[in-house]
Amino acid sequence: MSEKLQKILARAGHGSRREMEAWIAAGRVSVDGIIANLGDRIEADAKVRIDGRQVSLKSADEVICRVLAYHKPEGEICSRKDPEGRPTVFDRLPRTRDSRWVAVGRLDINTSGLLLFTSDGELANRLMHPSNEVDREYAVRTFGEVNDMMLQKLRTGVMLEDGPAQFDQVKSAGGEGINQWWHVALREGRNREVRRLWEAVEVQVSRLIRVRYGMIELPKTLPRGGWMELPLEQVNYLRQLAGLAPETRSMLGMDKHSVARAKVRSAKVRRAVRKQKTTQGKPAR
Repeated sequence: MSEKLQKILARAGHGSRREMEAWIAAGRVSVDGIIANLGDRIEADAKVRIDGRQVSLKSADEVICRVLAYHKPEGEICSRKDPEGRPTVFDRLPRTRDSRWVAVGRLDINTSGLLLFTSDGELANRLMHPSNEVDREYAVRTFGEVNDMMLQKLRTGVMLEDGPAQFDQVKSAGGEGINQWWHVALREGRNREVRRLWEAVEVQVSRLIRVRYGMIELPKTLPRGGWMELPLEQVNYLRQLAGLAPETRSMLGMDKHSVARAKVRSAKVRRAVRKQKTTQGKPAR
């Protein structure tokens, strides 16, 4: 049965559906030697090329949906390549065959914390859609006095340049003097929204960490710059949020040999992170 070209390419992990639609519109995709158009439907045996290179197509039964949790450090950008040569969030991810990792949303260069990646572009596309409204929680360190009136405004809503916005939750998390920590939650993912909300009440954000996406929390044992593959239960939680059928398979083995390999890989990640910090002149921890 035929399916839309952009959906097949996204499901096979070549990018999000939005990216695939942009590539098709730009004339970068061909089907059986003919430049494709948006809305084209193809059969499973079609020969598809992106920028002249033939790519693999997989049926829904052949694709295993994988999701990674990545602890993004400050200083990394959420792009595959940067003209200025800055490190990107894709640099340390594991390699995949015939596909690539798609980021679920973005964090700005000065924000750290939980960032999800998936091999299923359709899943990423649905989770990023504004109608999804996945709850996100951040740990925020502010600089400046914060009073009850400011907190009330943040809860009830302020007007930003792209429309009204508010936190669903604002909780104190300690601190000293004018340096205070807060935990805030919201259901949108607009550009720099958390920072802009605090700036709207004239408070500066000095540190911002995403600690939760929906029910998935940033693992306390995951070092900055490290990644881990999510178990099937959490993958299917995300698929349910996106309105997709549950996955029945996982690349994450539960036998003792797989667990041992995972521990070795985790140790390698930690060593690589410490080495990079030392190279950059920062103390390892």
